[in-house]
Amino acid sequence: MSAVTASEEIPLLGGDVTDGVVRVGDTVRRPVRPSTPSVHALLRHLEAAGFDGAPRVVGLDGQGREILTYVDGDSAAAPLTSWAVTDESLAALAALLRRFHDASASFVPPPDAAWEAGSNDDAAPELIGHCDITLDNVIFRDGLPFALIDFDMARPTTRLFDVVTALRHWAPIADPLDLEPIRRDLAVGARLRLFCDAYGLTPRERRRLLDLARLRFDRSYHAMRVKAATAGGGWARMWAGGAGERIRRACVWLETHQDELHAHLI
Repeated sequence: MSAVTASEEIPLLGGDVTDGVVRVGDTVRRPVRPSTPSVHALLRHLEAAGFDGAPRVVGLDGQGREILTYVDGDSAAAPLTSWAVTDESLAALAALLRRFHDASASFVPPPDAAWEAGSNDDAAPELIGHCDITLDNVIFRDGLPFALIDFDMARPTTRLFDVVTALRHWAPIADPLDLEPIRRDLAVGARLRLFCDAYGLTPRERRRLLDLARLRFDRSYHAMRVKAATAGGGWARMWAGGAGERIRRACVWLETHQDELHAHLI
């Protein structure tokens, strides 16, 4: 690959929702949104806390776009490669998420903090979570998760809700119909247990995990349908591309297999 110059804008197309994201040299430029100042405050806190698994805030450019550092590495975007689905990478992701949560837990949001709306837990928020740990939003180095990117959906939540969101994509909790061949035969129950062990979930959290996953599916379905109708853009494209149907199929699959999956968590 040729070097990226300091002024050349290279479109970054991995994400589903945010349009207009480009790489310029060693930085990423992204459109701002009402939540951007709050996300920047979180990212600056993570830097001050010594968490190295997130982009750094640089500022705003002449076009009013946010400037973040570019995190070099590979995402697990399709087509998936074998290193993205190993037990070792899953455990490393759990450890990365735990380090992020431990750093985020001491963050005090600004009094006027604004966050993107989305599905959530019924329990009181414990911290600001990432809330969008998809295959596109984890950067790998040397075959292992190194950093989380795209904090646009960050918001007050619980540790367990953020874990459930990650497991939705990485266990994965999904109908095999919607998975690439490389993920269809993964031992989901064993992977749930591995992730929970590596993160350090308590027995009480493990007992609640799958019920919360079902709640998340229901609320995510309705939240995405509303965003598709009101925000349009990437949300509308995802909805038109069958996101709602995939969520519903995942929920049915989980209901069918919940007892067998839960046996791995106790």
